[in-house]
Amino acid sequence: MGKILIINPNSAQAVTEGIARAVAPLGPHFEAVGIAHGPATIASDEDVARGGLDVLEMARSRPDARAYITACFSDPGLDLLRAEGAKPAIGCQEAAILTALARADRFGIIALSERSIPRHLRKIRQMGVEARLAGELALPGVSAEASGRDEAVYGLVCARARELGAAGAGAIVLGCAGMAPIRARLERDTGLAIIDPVLAAAAIALGTILG
Repeated sequence: MGKILIINPNSAQAVTEGIARAVAPLGPHFEAVGIAHGPATIASDEDVARGGLDVLEMARSRPDARAYITACFSDPGLDLLRAEGAKPAIGCQEAAILTALARADRFGIIALSERSIPRHLRKIRQMGVEARLAGELALPGVSAEASGRDEAVYGLVCARARELGAAGAGAIVLGCAGMAPIRARLERDTGLAIIDPVLAAAAIALGTILG
């Protein structure tokens, strides 16, 4: 049987490896792949648009997969994958927000940079859940890889999570797939429910193919 293909649209191998480790507790149902020619971080709307085409091309090259996950918080290529219609396609931003809503009345998001926030807010409005958003706070434009591995960045993430908790967020969504390695630690350090978007998407995808 084919696996659930998790497609990281950036070229950071450390991020792809971190994604694979994050979903490993769910069993041998997943394969994580990156896009070698993609940017190191999906940062701009142009990156999202180009990344979406790369995600679609990767999915088309892997018809053996049972489902696809777009492993970037802006869900590049999600609509394109769903238009193909053949197999389940899960976006990690959608999955993370839905998971956060299952954990708490209000949620917050930590973004990599300020310029990501308008893009995230458009998706939240499309989902019709803006009334349950306590807020979104940004890091100072860090890379996807640094977001889950740099100790100085981790301190900033902790501070943002606590600010969002003080603003009423009972669940905090990590706004980058690269943050997967810090989810459990951040939850212990803050006492808040911390949602890793790729793990959230993996759980939904697994339920889809096993149901």
